[in-house]
Amino acid sequence: MSNAVALIMFAGVIAYALFGGADFGAGFWDLTAGQADRGRQPRHLIDVSIGPVWEANHTWLIYCLVILWTGFPAAFTAITSTLYLPLAFAALGIVLRGSGFAFRKVSLRTAEQRVYGVIFAVSSVLTPYCFGSVAGAIASGRVPSQGNGNAVSSWINPTSVLGGVLAVLVCAFLAAVYLTQAARKQQSARLETYFRRRALVVAAVTGAVSLAGVLVLRSDSPRLFDQLSHRGLPLMIVAALSGVTSLLLLGAGRSRGLRGTAAVAVAAVVAGWGVAQYPYLLGTHVPIADAAAPDSTLWVLVGVACAAVVLIVPSLALLFSMYERGRLGTHT
Repeated sequence: MSNAVALIMFAGVIAYALFGGADFGAGFWDLTAGQADRGRQPRHLIDVSIGPVWEANHTWLIYCLVILWTGFPAAFTAITSTLYLPLAFAALGIVLRGSGFAFRKVSLRTAEQRVYGVIFAVSSVLTPYCFGSVAGAIASGRVPSQGNGNAVSSWINPTSVLGGVLAVLVCAFLAAVYLTQAARKQQSARLETYFRRRALVVAAVTGAVSLAGVLVLRSDSPRLFDQLSHRGLPLMIVAALSGVTSLLLLGAGRSRGLRGTAAVAVAAVVAGWGVAQYPYLLGTHVPIADAAAPDSTLWVLVGVACAAVVLIVPSLALLFSMYERGRLGTHT
C-alpha cells in the first residue's frame, strides 16, 4: 500500500513538472525577451498563452504536498526541517510570480509594467531552481532521517546545483515548445521562428548540461549515478530518444507530435529520478514502507486520489481543451 501511495504522489510530481514547468519556463523567456519594444510581441504571446491556465497548474503542487505530509509525515518533517530555505524561496517565488503577472496586466504605466514584469520573470526562474535543488538534495541523501540537517550545504552542493540548473532549462525547453505551437496557432510565422530557435538552443544546452551532470553525479551522488545507469537506464534512453526526436521536429519546422515528444522526454527524466531513488524516500535511506503512515490513512489517501481522478482531472482537461479550442478569453 505504501508503494502505491508513493506512486500516486510521484504521478503528481510528473504532472507538475509538465504543466507547472512550462508555466515557469514562459517566465524565463519573458526575462530574456529584451527591452520593451523588442520583447513586446513575445511577451504578449506569453501572456495570452498562460493567462487562462496558469493558476490551475499549481493544483499538482498542492496535491503532492498533501499526500507527502499525510502519507509520509516523518519524511515531510525531515525535508521541511532541513530544506526550509529553498522551499521558502520557492513559495515566495510563486507568490511574487503570480502577483507580478496579475499586476502587470492591469497596470497602465510603462514603468509599473516593467517592475511587475521583472518580478514575474525573475521569480519564474528562482522557483524551479529551488525545486530542482530540493530534488537534488533528496536524491543525493542530504536530508537526515530525523531532519534538521544542514540548512546550507543540504541544497548548495554539486548535485543540487545540477538539479536546479536542469530544472530551469527543462522548464524553458517545454515553454519554448508550447509557445512555438501557440505562435503557429495564431499564424504568426515570426514568433513561431522566434520560439523555435530558442527551443533548439535550450535543448542543446540541456543536453550538454545533462552529459556534464553525469560526472557530477558520479563523484557527488554515487548511488544515484549507479541506479540511473542500471535500473533507470531504460527511462534515460526514452528521454534521450524523445529529446532527439523533438530536435528533429523543431529543425524540420514540423509541429505534429512536437509537444508529445517534448513532454515524454521530460516525464522520462523525472520518472528516472524516482526509479533510481526507489525504494528509499530520502534518496539513500528511509525506505518508503518505514516512513509511511498507518494503512488506514493510506487507504483514505487512495480514496482521495480516486476522487481527484473523477472530479478534478476532468475539470482540468475541460479547461485545457477549451483553451486549445480558443474558447477562453485572453483577459482571464
